[in-house]
Amino acid sequence: MAYEDEDYDDQEYDELDEDMEDELDEDLEEDDDDNTEMVAGVSGWTISIIVHGLILLVLGAIVIAAQLEKEKPPIRVATLEAPEEVEKEEPEERTVEEVEVEIDAEEIVEDPIVTDLDVPEEVTETEDEEVTEVEEPKGREEAVSDAEAGGAAAFMAIGAGGGAKGAMGNRSGGGRKRAVGRNGGSRRSESAVEAALRWFKRHQSPNGMWDVDGYPDNCTDNPKCEPGSAHTDSEGDVACTAYALMCFLGAGYDHKTPSKFRNTVQNGLDWLKAQAGPGKTKGVADGLMFGGTARGYSNAVATYALCEAYGMTMDPGLKDTAQGALSFIVASQNKDANGYGLGWNYTPSPKRNDGSVSGWAIMAAKAGTSAGLASGNSMEGAKIYLERAWKAENPNWESLDPYGESGFPYTYDPTNETVGKGGKGTGNGKLACVGALGSVFLGHTAGDIMLETLCNRIMSKDFPGMTSYPCNTYYMYYDTLAIFQVGGERWKTWNNGVRDMLVGSQKKKGSGCFDGSWDYEGTRFHGHETGRLLSTAYCCLCLEVYYRYARMADLKH
Repeated sequence: MAYEDEDYDDQEYDELDEDMEDELDEDLEEDDDDNTEMVAGVSGWTISIIVHGLILLVLGAIVIAAQLEKEKPPIRVATLEAPEEVEKEEPEERTVEEVEVEIDAEEIVEDPIVTDLDVPEEVTETEDEEVTEVEEPKGREEAVSDAEAGGAAAFMAIGAGGGAKGAMGNRSGGGRKRAVGRNGGSRRSESAVEAALRWFKRHQSPNGMWDVDGYPDNCTDNPKCEPGSAHTDSEGDVACTAYALMCFLGAGYDHKTPSKFRNTVQNGLDWLKAQAGPGKTKGVADGLMFGGTARGYSNAVATYALCEAYGMTMDPGLKDTAQGALSFIVASQNKDANGYGLGWNYTPSPKRNDGSVSGWAIMAAKAGTSAGLASGNSMEGAKIYLERAWKAENPNWESLDPYGESGFPYTYDPTNETVGKGGKGTGNGKLACVGALGSVFLGHTAGDIMLETLCNRIMSKDFPGMTSYPCNTYYMYYDTLAIFQVGGERWKTWNNGVRDMLVGSQKKKGSGCFDGSWDYEGTRFHGHETGRLLSTAYCCLCLEVYYRYARMADLKH
């Protein structure tokens, strides 16, 4: 059996051999395919490895390059050593100039803006555009920081048609600096203004007011200031707070623009607003009055301050109070028999138009009108009052020429066109200062007979008493504003005497808490016993005349 299994014939062998060859060929082909696939696989991995390697090399190069870039700044910083040395030299140069300012300021500057109030041109101009040097008066030696204030809405103009011309634009920054140089101010007059403002700040009560008889409680040095002895009630406090605020506003310091006095002004305005209550004229509610009294004087001064603050900043928080106060002023205006508006009295009266009260009411109404507040036809009525009272005081008015003199009455009765005497030192014609300034605020300009003749009387009768202190600071306030507006030789004469006198008479360092103020004893006007708050306000406002309002003539060009 075994033999038979192994005993193959040739044909079977050949067939078997061919089958085996075929299978072998197939196996070889399969092996070739496997080898091919293997080679292909090996080649793919090799290529992949090479490609990824190249990618890694590229990425590595980028990283290295980036790292090298990061390492470049230290090399650049090393090259800036020279500029750093230059910067280190600057503080040494500034220290000499600024140490005195910091020491003398005696203020903690809130939101400081550091500028340099250098007055490059201490000159004054005449109407003929002649420029002459102004001798710098002796006075305070300290440096003065520039005023940084007066928002975009500071646009009050003085003349009858004023409004958008920008008469208050000179109160801040470069405008103030240039106005000081052009109009006859000096570094020391500016220093005196800043010293007065510091004095006011030191004597402001914690609640924001300036207290007529209580302000010495805030004295920080000895000897301490003396209390006022007149108008020590709410009426006097309202008026003196308003005066102090006008001093800050007149120098460009409002309650919105960052400055060393911003909080002082804000606190004062907040207190003044809080004093406003329903006002009544003849039993009818007519706006807002201040201090619980309808007395026209303090209300007019408070309204004036609020309208100026609103006009400088357009602060919505002031608008309603300012408008309410102005509405009370308008409602309190006297009327003639035909119902036309005239002047003002302490309380409305058809027979008594008070020159002093009317002066402040005109300034308040003008400030409100210029700030865009509603004032009815009060300004037109004031023009009628001014002309009729002036003519009643000067029966020869038709024969006056620009070289003559005229006066303005303390009181005027429209029912019989008569004038009367007022308080101490204010008889017939002696309120030429009020008439002149009223003329300015109501649109009269240089060359006008009324304004020219009133100013001639001021120079003849008032000026001689203004060259030494103490003087009648009430007259001085009105006179200085009016003569500044008229300008020319009269202004040069007035300024050279009054500016130097004020700078020289201000209390200086070494006088304790009086430093920066002016004495009130001997200032000779009815009510001057209100005290140092009032005398300092009038003197400070006079030294701000160079930029407080632009000249009407300048606004028309």
